[in-house]
Amino acid sequence: RTTEYFQVLLPVLHWDTLAVDVADWYWNLGKWLELLVETLLMAFFATFLGTSAAFVLCFTASSNLTTTHWLYFATRRFLELARSVPDLVYALVFVFAWGLGPLAGILALAIHTMGASGKLFAEVNENIDAKPIEGLRAAGANWVKMIRFSVVPQVLPAFASYTLWRFEINVRTAAVLGFVGAGGIGYELYTNIRLSYYDDVSAILLIIVAAVVVVDMSCEEIRHRMIGKEFL
Repeated sequence: RTTEYFQVLLPVLHWDTLAVDVADWYWNLGKWLELLVETLLMAFFATFLGTSAAFVLCFTASSNLTTTHWLYFATRRFLELARSVPDLVYALVFVFAWGLGPLAGILALAIHTMGASGKLFAEVNENIDAKPIEGLRAAGANWVKMIRFSVVPQVLPAFASYTLWRFEINVRTAAVLGFVGAGGIGYELYTNIRLSYYDDVSAILLIIVAAVVVVDMSCEEIRHRMIGKEFL
């Protein structure tokens, strides 16, 4: 039955009338692109909010940067809690709390992004060169200045790379969250699946795939430019 289902998803296209057939296939392209933009904006704002929170918390979650054991323990457990619950579950909770719409998706992605990125950022912090930290401590710098001038310059490239990678993940996840009513093109896809509008389902799937490919390639190019490498 799986093979049969994929067969009915394929539209009927004829070479002689290919342009007309494709136009009929993508009859609702304008609305779908608007929903795609909504999905991309959900991923962007969720990445921004989640990464910002992860940046603030990752320093106290690093064993080499904090001497307060309870603060380190509490921050670590908080980040674990944030990422241990699937983002789909967060989306369901927020949909029930605030209704259908992109806000639920943004909050769900932001919380999960905070937990996952916070752990990655903390691990980057724990692998930095300790000599600049020791130098600033010897000069009498406080904790904030130590982070600002000895830690951030070392970890910023890795943080930026992880942030771009997380944005790629959030774009794909944002489309899935639409299945529980969290906005974006995913909700439109789910609606067409329930109504058995097979041509529309395949058209939307191709739009999502194309968007993910473009986002992945764009983020990859940005990462390559940041690290100063040229790839032929």
